Amino acid sequence: MFVLSALLLAAFVLFEARVTSPLLPLRVLTERNRAGAYLSLALSVVSMFGMFLFLSYYFQLVKGYSPVQSGAAFIPMAAAHAFGSTQIGARLSHRVRPGLLMGAGYAVSGIGVLMLALLGVDSSFGYIAVAEIVVGAGIGTAFMPAFSLGAHGVELRDVGVASAMTNTSQQIGGSIGTALLNTIAASATTGYVASHQGAGSLTGLSLVHGYSVAYWWATGFLAAAALVAFLAINAGRPKHERSIAAKRADTLELQGAE
Repeated sequence: MFVLSALLLAAFVLFEARVTSPLLPLRVLTERNRAGAYLSLALSVVSMFGMFLFLSYYFQLVKGYSPVQSGAAFIPMAAAHAFGSTQIGARLSHRVRPGLLMGAGYAVSGIGVLMLALLGVDSSFGYIAVAEIVVGAGIGTAFMPAFSLGAHGVELRDVGVASAMTNTSQQIGGSIGTALLNTIAASATTGYVASHQGAGSLTGLSLVHGYSVAYWWATGFLAAAALVAFLAINAGRPKHERSIAAKRADTLELQGAE
């Protein structure tokens, strides 16, 4: 399935490169800061969607939470995400280069996911809440400049496409993350049961083992997202740069004055 998806994506790129009015002009993807933002977003969302899925499973299948309780258990992460985006990311975006801010945010989130990889059957909610806060604060901090970079330096005619690519990157990452990490977790769980036959009840232990393996992979995807942000994104702080739209507005104003 992944191979077929890759082939279809390659065919789409070739088609878009040849038509006169492409749905996705390839020039939108050739600027390194935009491309870095799209790629790092996709990689990070691979991790996030997998993490959401397995933490929901953990709450309900291992801890015995109801669906409502499981949803409420994500509140620490949601609150930390909002704080990271509106307070940390917003305040630092004019002082720190986007690439550094995004990379640091992804790295912090990776620490939180790594904490989840160490979960046991009897882990307390307090420990999980701390991990959620770390994940939420980091990803909220990273997403704020990432969304802004999605339309970095883009021409006015491509603003809509560039913004759509930001959303598309997340959708692609989420689709891959759910399918890939769920497959990894299921395989790890099956392998654990096969290698521990005769050891009594294995339901909780085998599930947690599968989730743990998937969380390690999710941590790797966040590390890759951080690496992309650090190496590919070289845009300066927003206050030192002006958009093409702003420059064009100034030009039109001067022409009108003349």
